Amino acid sequence: MSGELQFHTSHGHYWASYSVENRRPDLAGFAVSSTSVYVCLLEGSTGATPSEEMNGTGNLMDFLDEPFPDVGTYEDFHTIDWLREKSRDTDRHRKITTKSKESYWELIKSLLDAWSGWVVMLLIGMLTGTLAGVIDLAVDWMTDLKEGVCLSALYYSREQCCWTSNETTFEDRDKCPQWQKWAELMTGHSEGAGAYVLNYFLYVLWALLFSFLAVSLVRVFAPYACGSGIPEIKTILSGFIIRGYLGKWTLLIKTVTLVLAVSSGLSLGKEGPLVHVACCCGNLFCSLFSKYSKNEGKRREVHRLVLFYVEYHTPWYMAELVPFILLGVFGGLWGALFIRGNIAWCRRRKTTLLGKYPVLEVIVITGITAVLAFPNPYTRRSTSELISELFNDCGALESSQLCDYVNNPNMSRPVDDIPDRPAGPGVYSALWQLALALIFKIVITIFTFGMKIPSGLFIPSMAVGAIAGRIVGIAVEQMAYHHHDWIIFKNWCRPGADCVTPGLYAMVGAAACLGGVTRMTVSLVVIMFELTGGLEYIVPLMAAAVTSKWVADAFGKEGIYESHIQLNGYPYLDVRDEFTHRTLATDVMRPRRSEPPLAVLTQDSTTVEDVETLIKDTDYNGFPVVVSRESERLIGFVQRRELTVAIKTARQKQDGVVSSSVVYFTEDNPQVAEACDPQPLKLRRILNLSPFTVTDHTPMETVVDIFRKLGLRQCLVTRSGRLLGIITKKDVLRHMAQMMNQDPESIMFN
Repeated sequence: MSGELQFHTSHGHYWASYSVENRRPDLAGFAVSSTSVYVCLLEGSTGATPSEEMNGTGNLMDFLDEPFPDVGTYEDFHTIDWLREKSRDTDRHRKITTKSKESYWELIKSLLDAWSGWVVMLLIGMLTGTLAGVIDLAVDWMTDLKEGVCLSALYYSREQCCWTSNETTFEDRDKCPQWQKWAELMTGHSEGAGAYVLNYFLYVLWALLFSFLAVSLVRVFAPYACGSGIPEIKTILSGFIIRGYLGKWTLLIKTVTLVLAVSSGLSLGKEGPLVHVACCCGNLFCSLFSKYSKNEGKRREVHRLVLFYVEYHTPWYMAELVPFILLGVFGGLWGALFIRGNIAWCRRRKTTLLGKYPVLEVIVITGITAVLAFPNPYTRRSTSELISELFNDCGALESSQLCDYVNNPNMSRPVDDIPDRPAGPGVYSALWQLALALIFKIVITIFTFGMKIPSGLFIPSMAVGAIAGRIVGIAVEQMAYHHHDWIIFKNWCRPGADCVTPGLYAMVGAAACLGGVTRMTVSLVVIMFELTGGLEYIVPLMAAAVTSKWVADAFGKEGIYESHIQLNGYPYLDVRDEFTHRTLATDVMRPRRSEPPLAVLTQDSTTVEDVETLIKDTDYNGFPVVVSRESERLIGFVQRRELTVAIKTARQKQDGVVSSSVVYFTEDNPQVAEACDPQPLKLRRILNLSPFTVTDHTPMETVVDIFRKLGLRQCLVTRSGRLLGIITKKDVLRHMAQMMNQDPESIMFN
């Protein structure tokens, strides 16, 4: 992901923005760990009414902020207006600053308003960290529950159980009397065909139970809790409204089902869904503060920790850049294959009967995964444990199969500087098991991601790359040991030296595959550094990440999240997309020749009944205001919500306002001709006198850029001050899809 992460401060507000070219929020990256994620801090400017700075008028009517039934700030599946939101926040801050000079109480209130951002951030961090920790512990326990149980404490995982045991030996550090597999507990036998079959059966049964509970809870209680949530969050942060997506119920169900889904053993991770969980936490706490409860603009801050700590004792050499780049090529090919395969499967799910049976799909995929995963020790364990072992450097105390090397009995070197050694039988056995695990992970992840359960992609992608990288690393290591006189090794690898670190290759491969799927580069290297703490390996990571992006981009520019945004038809304008077609605003604006004329209001000749009828018969977000229908000279733009609230409030609180009352948007006070005439209704204060406009000959390349950078909801098209039409964000997206020979009706929401 290209761009730059910047931190800003203004009027006591703090926020982070990604990309200097885009002034509205965009998701800055998804660096996550097992106990922390990127947290959405709802910090910024929103509201429902234009400020005096935008309107050039006096203070806003207070009744516009009063709630009315069926009237919200924005409707569901609509786009917010970033210009109005910023203006609203500026107006709010000016009002607080002015009042703070009137009394000590107002000064205290202004200080509390300034501190509320830090309070919200603290609460978000505490709740997010707590939930992430609970999820981590629960996943470890339930993953081990598929294989056995701790007799001393049922709520202990195998690792915790053996920690408390005084009978654990160094050779059998993963075994202890307190931890028993199900066959041993039920039959008293831990070895033999019968015990293996029983353990196999119960492993599959537990996996099916966990996945069934996960998909059932999502389907019945919180449909928005499915998937990773990142495509939707990127769309929400760009200004789109999806009511309930960050709600309390979604938070609860997502947290519970995330544990169940990961524990089932499916090829998915919890890091992506943790972003969704964190954003739900942010939305929860921000609703408690008036400063944020009316805000739709979101800004982000980070919390981070280390997930896979690595410590390598051998530097990398320039000659190793060749296999690192080859791993980048593999990562790019894997990313392109995964995106095409997964999108094809998800499209098939949407257009066939498969989509009508999400529970059955989850059960079938879980059953296949469990049946194929159990025989292989590298697919049976949790994916996080697998990655940790693949990243690990082989020391003298390691008992893994991957560290089964032939040792020289005369070796007397320090334990952290072990020279390259010939591979033993355990290493060769691990290699073919890893090869099978690689094929399994590549195939099953394509069908797993996107099911109706919480599912992340970071960990599965890293697992694919780590397996491939470890295999390549062992191959290079053995080549260097047996052929150290080759020209590629002769200058830097002496006999008896510790030349190659296979764990480093696993880390580079993980970065390459993650980059191939997400198309991130610089931010990916930062993520890998934060997850592993390996600062000195930035160059190999960057080489692999950039190569994987180049290779993957040759097959398609979109990453997996952008592809799912397109698949779901979300109105998201990616700042990286280029629009080079030579079309004009007049080619895109509405109304077209075959369509009815644009719905407008006049400044002094429209009655309350006319306005109410227009609101009832249309679903537009707002209406242009013109001098008259004959001249169509543009005066301003009024939002549907403000118009509805103003008329309802006037009917309730202002005497003489009836259906035949004339609505005025003029600056001068309207005159009542006769005493029997109905009382006029002046609504100039809700009129936006400076709506964003373009001429009919403005190139669409410029219009698209304006919509991206300013986050516009709509802009009006004029010629010499005369209103011709309107262009909405949905119109822009449809036109872009049409120019790329895609179905313009695939844009589902406005």
